[in-house]
Amino acid sequence: MRDAVIVDAVRTAVGKGKPGGGLSGVHPVDLSAQVLQALAERNSLDPATVDDVVWGAVSQVGEQGGCIGRYAVLGAGWPESVPGLTIDRQCGSSQQAVHQAAAGVIAGQYDIAVAGGVESMSRVPMGSTRAGGAFGEPFGPMVAARYDNYRFNQGVGAEMIAEEFGLSREDLDQHAIDSHARAARAIDEGRFKQQIVPITVTDAEGNTGVFDTDEGVRRGTTLEQLGALKTPFKENGVISAGNASQISDGSAALLITTSEIAARNGWTPIARVHTAVVAGVDPITMLKGPIPATRKALDKSGLSVDDIGAFEINEAFASVSLGWQRQIGADYERMNPNGGAMALGHPLGGSGARLMTTLVHHMRDNGIRYGLQSMCEGGGMANATILELI
Repeated sequence: MRDAVIVDAVRTAVGKGKPGGGLSGVHPVDLSAQVLQALAERNSLDPATVDDVVWGAVSQVGEQGGCIGRYAVLGAGWPESVPGLTIDRQCGSSQQAVHQAAAGVIAGQYDIAVAGGVESMSRVPMGSTRAGGAFGEPFGPMVAARYDNYRFNQGVGAEMIAEEFGLSREDLDQHAIDSHARAARAIDEGRFKQQIVPITVTDAEGNTGVFDTDEGVRRGTTLEQLGALKTPFKENGVISAGNASQISDGSAALLITTSEIAARNGWTPIARVHTAVVAGVDPITMLKGPIPATRKALDKSGLSVDDIGAFEINEAFASVSLGWQRQIGADYERMNPNGGAMALGHPLGGSGARLMTTLVHHMRDNGIRYGLQSMCEGGGMANATILELI
């Protein structure tokens, strides 16, 4: 019986998604290409043996349009015979890319696949494909009618979740402070060094340099500082810029094959894809998706929440990850132990692969047998993945 194993996982450091951010001068194709090059070099991978590159991107327009997965392959200098696919499951796009690559490997359609994703939010702003106006709204009149013409707003959804689960402003702000503190500690202790690919960047004056450290981490943040921030989605609400994910640039990739093919190539895999599921919820409180997705993954795997030694739950908003933790009953210290999207950033289409890269390295470094990852997705969906250390 064929399985799907992760041989290696790499990512860029995450840059601030604005002009002047560390990766803002790099075209998203080139950003993706450098990650692919590094993955091949680290593993003595012959790119000609890769059956497919499955790549996630959310804003598939402009520099991220035209099947960026294919152009990443060409930009990396890989053989023209290697195809590339671009998929969109909103913020879970590159986690879905892993699911798709693993399924292809298990089915025998692929022997070797690469899964990952990218988002350059400094160059292709969030919402670029949902501008409305002359091009229309993406939801369609039948969807709008079903939900009483509700304007799907994730920030409003995050406020609704906080109210439903009884999460206070102080709860959420403390969660954000913990995220930054954990990320800062991980950087200081060198936990990310083995997973980060240094990216060659060029500044406005034409000087080249290397970007290799996540730049969104804010050290020494206090409850008083966060409590002073406005709540733009609801007057006297609880969601602010301080307890929400950051707009970011970044990319990540994973090398996926079978145990047998890995051995044949002299590779020692890190983890096996144990269970992979996807779930749907209503598109208004869309951010609750990781809760049923996690329960579905645990039920399917036969594991309990106590069997899981590490969780990566995307911190789209503090109410998402903290609400998930309280509903699932997971150990808070096991959730995002190296910080999450509030500190490290959330480069949309690249985040699923970024979380999984961080998760598998953390599992290997700490001898953790099972890890679980989940993230909310636009439209009311969530992927959940359980990995098993090899």
